[in-house]
Amino acid sequence: MIGKLKGTIDEIGDDYVLVDVHGVCYEVFCSSRVLGRMGSVGEAIVLFIETYVREDQFKLFGFLTALEREWFNLLQSVQGVGAKVALAVLSTLTPSELANAIALQDKTAVSRAQGVGPKVAVRIVTELKNKAPAFAGEASANIGLKQELGEGVAAAPVADAVSALTNLGYTRDQAANAVAAALKTAGEDADSAKLIRFGLKELSR
Repeated sequence: MIGKLKGTIDEIGDDYVLVDVHGVCYEVFCSSRVLGRMGSVGEAIVLFIETYVREDQFKLFGFLTALEREWFNLLQSVQGVGAKVALAVLSTLTPSELANAIALQDKTAVSRAQGVGPKVAVRIVTELKNKAPAFAGEASANIGLKQELGEGVAAAPVADAVSALTNLGYTRDQAANAVAAALKTAGEDADSAKLIRFGLKELSR
């Protein structure tokens, strides 16, 4: 099994990259986000690889971080999600954005990915709810609060503050991050008005 490739970029296609490793070119399928973040032809590249071996095919899927690869596999544990849909989700959302969407039960954010219908989006945010914290990466700091919001059990001032900020045009994720930061400054017993005020300061930075 191939776990990682280190080489140079030989060619970049619509959904793949050819990686030249000492004269042998490997075709690696990647999300559009990964393809957009890699360098140009001739530049060095390191990709974390997930190898698929089937009776009729041998495919390599590439990621810039081990965390992206972990999410790729985790997404496919959901019924109806294969490699193509998993890549589409990772083309639309970063790992931290995906962890936040699952914690907030934000199926709308997940359904923005190509090929992800409402039913699949609901399954993703529902079935991965308890697994997401372990794969949250940089989003892990506020994941507990976001899960409370997603499950509707957050304290009233917190829920009201997030709702107010969302009504002002911020995404639920942005609002939740701002209120989480506001809680640290204003204190756990702050009322919604104070959380909104401090949250807006966070959002204006």
